[in-house]
Amino acid sequence: MNGAQALIRALVARGVDVCFMNPGTSEMHFVAALDQVPEMRGVLALFEGVATGAADGYGRMAERPAATLLHLGPGLGNGVANLHNARRAHTPVVNIVGDHATYHKVYDAQLESDIDAVASNVSPGFVRRTGRPDDLVADALDAVAAAIGPPGQVATLILPADVSWSEATITTAARRGAAPAPAVDEARVEQAAKVLRSGEPVGLFVGGRVVREPSLTQLGAVAAATGARLLCETFPARLERGAGRVPVERLGYLAEFAAVQLDGLAHLVLVDAASPVSFFAYPGKASDLVPEGCTVHTLAGPGDDAPGALTALVDLLGVGPDDAVRQPAARPETPSGELTAQTVCAALGALLPEGAIVSDEGNTSGLFAAGATAGAPPHDWLCLTGGAIGQGLPVAVGAAVACPDRPVIAFESDGSALYTLQSWWTMASEGLDVTTILLNNGSYAVLNMELDRVGAEASGPRARRMLRLEPPALDFVALANGMGVPASRATTADELVDQLGRALATPGPTVVEAVVPSII
Repeated sequence: MNGAQALIRALVARGVDVCFMNPGTSEMHFVAALDQVPEMRGVLALFEGVATGAADGYGRMAERPAATLLHLGPGLGNGVANLHNARRAHTPVVNIVGDHATYHKVYDAQLESDIDAVASNVSPGFVRRTGRPDDLVADALDAVAAAIGPPGQVATLILPADVSWSEATITTAARRGAAPAPAVDEARVEQAAKVLRSGEPVGLFVGGRVVREPSLTQLGAVAAATGARLLCETFPARLERGAGRVPVERLGYLAEFAAVQLDGLAHLVLVDAASPVSFFAYPGKASDLVPEGCTVHTLAGPGDDAPGALTALVDLLGVGPDDAVRQPAARPETPSGELTAQTVCAALGALLPEGAIVSDEGNTSGLFAAGATAGAPPHDWLCLTGGAIGQGLPVAVGAAVACPDRPVIAFESDGSALYTLQSWWTMASEGLDVTTILLNNGSYAVLNMELDRVGAEASGPRARRMLRLEPPALDFVALANGMGVPASRATTADELVDQLGRALATPGPTVVEAVVPSII
């Protein structure tokens, strides 16, 4: 058995049975081994950023790692943006990067690069280069353990070509082993309970694993019983929401809006979330969003047992699930007339299927989506965790592979879609049930807003030209059709409702392009 076969068997034995890949020459033995180990599902991506984003989406929904297979340093570089988003989401990913044969590296061939340095940006907790075939299985098992955490992370294994093709000895023991189960910090629990009982204004700032059941109900019970304000991260990795669930207000992207949400708090209790900061620096504005005079307390962080700490807090406060306020069922009326960003979001809220998974990269055109879908049937909402655009379509791919029995909607803006449009080909190739709502406003609208917010000089036509996606106008219907995905274009709300309804009722991938005016 060669190293590649041993590696794949080791991954499958630890529950890693999907690999999103864009391989090259150095990875051919791994590709060939897929026929010897049919338990591993290989999913081809036409661009590395699709493979890495799909692994992120898969991990968020399956709650276990997928693998990636990338070609040398340049291939890793092409996938870094969505590995960055996965790192911020604490998604478990086993990131396999092929490299030149160990004896070939001294020749500084054209594709030689410092893979370790590139990987360290997105895999700060685990980067390992396997030097001998007999070490490969143990290294792979260590990578899986590191990826699972806690916290979940991107674990990068660098695989030299000769290690892959050489005979390998099969071992069953990992050097690293599973991470010890984190303990609940009772002192933190008692401090949080004291603060919540103080009568002073308290905010619960939450994210990560606790914006899913049963933690979500516990948070709602604590908030209702104590009067605490319940807020979550701006871009949670996976938020369970909809009718019958506890509603959570997301912190605003704009620092000015976030400041209003946090204003007046004397205490901020963090539960599986970092203390809120502004996404960017702005002249004359604070980077730290915690109000002056507000004390920050950490109940549990990403590496802690956040669900366990929350359960301990609920027990100490003596609150129960019946205390939680639930989101009532409500849908917008199906819109008619002019097609705008607001009517697109209303159509989504009116037609969203029960159990849907929404990969949200709607950006400025999606501002109304949260309100329009709040009372829709229960669903999952996946967000742009690291802020690196080009995530929405690949994450939808991974979510659909992880949950083939659930409808997936990619709620996607035009500028972001262009980073990883190749995702549509993978959806078609794999027959994935993903409906893309493509919001086409012909611009990088968010950058038009940011141009003013950063205090730049008054901009003229040359500057504004850098933020527009036309002329020429992009034909997303033709682009989707060219990659094997049926597509249609809506220019009125009535057309969108009809086309979206048919797309959601049709198995397999579909694109509905919604032509809307910019709201910026």
